[in-house]
Amino acid sequence: MSLTASETQLATVDQAKQLGLLPEEFQKIIEILGRTPNFTELSIYSVMWSEHCSYKNSIVWLKTLPKDGPHMLAKAGEENAGLVDIGDGWACAFKIESHNHPSALEPYQGAATGVGGINRDIFTMGARPIAGLNSLRFGDPNLDKTKWLVRGVVKGIGDYGNAFGIPTVGGEVFFDECYNVNPLVNAMSVGIVRVGETVSATSYGVGNPVFIVGSATGKDGIHGAAFASKDITEDSAKDLPAVQVGDPFQEKLLLEATLEVIKTGAVVGMQDMGAAGITCSTSEMSAKGEHGMVIWLDKVPTRQDHMKSWEILLSESQERMLIVAHKGREKEVLDVFEKWDLKCVQIGEVTAGDRLMYYMHDELVADVPAESLVLGGGAPVYNREYKEPAYFAESKKFSIDQVNEPTDIVAVAKHLTSHPNIASKRWVYNQYDSMVGTVNMSTNNPSDAAIVNLKGSNKALALKVDCNSRYVNADPETGCAIAVAEAARNITCSGGVPSGVTNCLNFGNPYNPEVYWQFVGSIKGMGKACLKFQTPVTGGNVSFYNQSSYEGPNSSEYVYSYHGIKNTPAPDFDLDEEYNVQAAIREMIQAGLVESAHDCADGGLFITLLESGMQRQLGFDITSAVNVRKDAFLFGEAQSRVIVSCAANNTDAIRAIAEKHGVEFNVLGTVKGNACAVDGKNFGTVADYTNSYHTKLETIMNN
Repeated sequence: MSLTASETQLATVDQAKQLGLLPEEFQKIIEILGRTPNFTELSIYSVMWSEHCSYKNSIVWLKTLPKDGPHMLAKAGEENAGLVDIGDGWACAFKIESHNHPSALEPYQGAATGVGGINRDIFTMGARPIAGLNSLRFGDPNLDKTKWLVRGVVKGIGDYGNAFGIPTVGGEVFFDECYNVNPLVNAMSVGIVRVGETVSATSYGVGNPVFIVGSATGKDGIHGAAFASKDITEDSAKDLPAVQVGDPFQEKLLLEATLEVIKTGAVVGMQDMGAAGITCSTSEMSAKGEHGMVIWLDKVPTRQDHMKSWEILLSESQERMLIVAHKGREKEVLDVFEKWDLKCVQIGEVTAGDRLMYYMHDELVADVPAESLVLGGGAPVYNREYKEPAYFAESKKFSIDQVNEPTDIVAVAKHLTSHPNIASKRWVYNQYDSMVGTVNMSTNNPSDAAIVNLKGSNKALALKVDCNSRYVNADPETGCAIAVAEAARNITCSGGVPSGVTNCLNFGNPYNPEVYWQFVGSIKGMGKACLKFQTPVTGGNVSFYNQSSYEGPNSSEYVYSYHGIKNTPAPDFDLDEEYNVQAAIREMIQAGLVESAHDCADGGLFITLLESGMQRQLGFDITSAVNVRKDAFLFGEAQSRVIVSCAANNTDAIRAIAEKHGVEFNVLGTVKGNACAVDGKNFGTVADYTNSYHTKLETIMNN
């Protein structure tokens, strides 16, 4: 059937450009269709070929990441989220995604809908979400704009997660001027499901009905995928309608209804409607199942009257999903959603071939092949130019001799303890419900990673998000390898065994060769580290166009914030050494020799010792290395180090394990009352530091 008269107005190359398509992409669309597209069809391609959906500038390198591992059940790209076997017939689904641009313009809804969307990725697979985490980056915390963004993002995450009923169990917050314009808001969800009981995001079976379920479709979020695939500027506020509005209570109903309808066996496939809305779900499910669909857009429940066909197709209204059911079992599906008081409307059916045919009041408004729209199909793939930036070579010239040794070493300790990048983020996480569901085992007994109890089993999950952005900026390959290693180290120090990785890669404009160099280096570093730890990349997210005019500095927090020296290299890093250290730590913990274990990271050794003792207000008495500058010894961020405490009679056994793994082992000193002493010098009590450590961020945010 051909397009009707009302839909034959041809799109132009200028319209394509306005929608973010390159001139050569417009020509490719003409070749695919054998004709010039109309505006609705052009809109479909613009969102599906946007960077946000197609990964056209990143997929070449993403494919180089390791996908195979001992526990893999669903590899990267196969489903909405990664899936690993955790034993006893259980699997863990987990994924992280960014919601940066929406959060930059409307922080509350931008962050809230980020949480909602990532949870839908988990439960549309049939897994029940049990934990949330997040990774946040903001600008100078003393700026009013930054405070507005922080308050909005944190409240958005808290309100949505708390109402949805999933505990937020971990995360990280980092401040730097380079994020003044463009904050980074990355949300992660983790769920569990019985092996073999997942549902795929696919469509097949000619004549099978297609349902839209959940909230009505509105004009919020239209062209949101394209919005996320361009630069944030001073004029971006004009794009504010692209930010979606979330309803966590609706999502909670959707969760329960979804898990219930899966159990009926009536479902062929299911996918949430995130970026690109109905367009994305219909095209990706059809392409995966190698079938087509006919969709009647006028049957889609809408919140506004007289919505145009392209508005319905592209809307990113939240709390919606697409379900393909077995023909003849429609009533089972309808009954479940009626029980949960949710809209469930048949809007189409599966067809033979690969065409997506969208109708509006019996008029054919768009006719496109599904395969041509999607990643791995006809979506464009680019090899972008990249080159090493000048700052990289310049940073290598750095020498520790450029740093003046401080005359008051205690003042440095107090400065770092109260720095917002090191101080407690209690002001943030107190706004999250960490105990709903009573699965969080690390709220009152802190560990380097969050520990989540799997009820009804003798298992627990160790979860961590981590990355030192300055290291990645300084040296992308080394810095990203360190990020993988540090997250694994936190899992190890908590008694866990690293099993899989999901990533959220936030970079600037991919058409900038120096930015793309950072991206390529990061992929290389991640790949090396994941291969070493046998932690395959199960999936994730790439977010480009996050640059600002202010370039991010790098170096340790001590060198940067205390001395103001910005362009320094990433720390030296030996992947083999890191692997051996973690193997040794795991053996020590499993042997019951360790009282505590804490990785040495931001702020260096002093901060690690202080954080280890704060929970019980215990101090330390240590001796520094004679051949190392005291400031470097206490505040340097050398990698692959873990501080353990043990009973005195276990020291020899721990030493033996370290030597077995070829790991350097040093006795620093002893746990001692509540005083902090280094080389006999009094640094004060743990209590002296605790108040500023816990209240610094709160003080900043309340001013």
